[in-house]
Amino acid sequence: MGALARALLLPLLAQWLLRAAPAPAPAPFTLPLRVASASSRGAAPTPGPGPPAEPRADGLALALEPAGGAANFLAMVDNLQGDSGRGYYLEMLIGTPPQKLQILVDTGSSNFAVAGAPHPYVDSYFDTERSSTYRPKGFDVTVKYTQGSWTGFVGEDVVTIPKGFNSSFLVNIATIFESENFFLPGIKWNGILGLAYATLAKPSSSLETFFDSLVAQAKIPSVFSMQMCGAGLPVAGSGTNGGSLVLGGIEPTLYKGDIWYTPIKEEWYYQIEILKLEIGGQSLNLDCREYNADKAIVDSGTTLLRLPQKVFNAVVEAVARTSLLYIQPMMGAGLNYECYRFGISPSANALVIGATVMEGFYVVFDRARKRVGFAASPCAEIAGAPVSEISGPFSTEDIASNCVPALPLNEPILWIVSYTLMSVCGIILLILIILLLLPFRCRHLPPDPEVVNDESSLVRHRWK
Repeated sequence: MGALARALLLPLLAQWLLRAAPAPAPAPFTLPLRVASASSRGAAPTPGPGPPAEPRADGLALALEPAGGAANFLAMVDNLQGDSGRGYYLEMLIGTPPQKLQILVDTGSSNFAVAGAPHPYVDSYFDTERSSTYRPKGFDVTVKYTQGSWTGFVGEDVVTIPKGFNSSFLVNIATIFESENFFLPGIKWNGILGLAYATLAKPSSSLETFFDSLVAQAKIPSVFSMQMCGAGLPVAGSGTNGGSLVLGGIEPTLYKGDIWYTPIKEEWYYQIEILKLEIGGQSLNLDCREYNADKAIVDSGTTLLRLPQKVFNAVVEAVARTSLLYIQPMMGAGLNYECYRFGISPSANALVIGATVMEGFYVVFDRARKRVGFAASPCAEIAGAPVSEISGPFSTEDIASNCVPALPLNEPILWIVSYTLMSVCGIILLILIILLLLPFRCRHLPPDPEVVNDESSLVRHRWK
């Protein structure tokens, strides 16, 4: 990449909620990314058969609707419900006869799992006994998240997505029989759809993910996109906000202007590269590796913008200096007060662009071209004013050529190392057992008078 690169400015999450002001001020929170080329709005995807087209001179790769009419992008518009605080979920029909469940959409994990038993916080669950097409695979799986975990039986069954697909697909599915802090009070979903790469799948990457199965069986491009319409709205209200999950491509009616792409640095999470972070037009002046420690990811299953501790501290200080508030309205805390929350939290191991940030954009996960795209979302407005914007180019002369720290070993390598160490330990243990048994047979032999068996004898023999 040259010294001057096109880049993406994401004024993330920031909602300037001064009610007395005549109009909201532009959000001064910017987060430049390492960016590929912007795609032209005028060259939006058009229907047609085949895989995604090769990039043109302007860097645009079209995500075309698949041949045979397996998917209908327009039917996928408004197929999500929810909010950033409790997640956005998709209606699915599972098993034969079909059982309707609401499934949380999570781009930060890779397993497809549903409640498989009654739980105080879910209104329904998938009963495998009622499905004639369910087949168990004979093993359990445990998945742990930043908050919460679950354990479930792994099997396979047919799944239908009513809004967008006209057929069913056979997929791997875990039925949750035990969980901790996973199903929470107030949620309206009863399962989770992990849309990250197979590298993160549990118990191993050999378990085919839902989206990989969908791509193979529906013959759609390896692309999906999300619009979540909760920007500026309370996260604990009585109603739910809409959104769209387009599986297989891009729906032009869900974004405005250009789509700006940034490369996926590693195919596990949707890991991207953050170059700089500015508050009120002033850079935090941190080494760009701090922003990416130990990774920077786009994760719809995380609520807030989570920042590494050092970056979070710098942001809080900058916000305090500029008297800017990055807050969201809350409901239910009291009758006589309007309550707000800070939309940014510290993180121990990643910078996470969560749902409250993604609500400001139409986000494209272009796995075929190994990139994530951002475009302005028409539903991300407060009182008619947009809460986010995208612009560029900007200078990268003061940015390091690589801001991503060395990645930890991924799961397949860890398994290889583990098995190697176990083999070495087994061989050493076998040798020790053999050595332990051999001297035992020799203890009954008569002692040799010439054998030197202590230091004093050794000294005496030397002087003889």
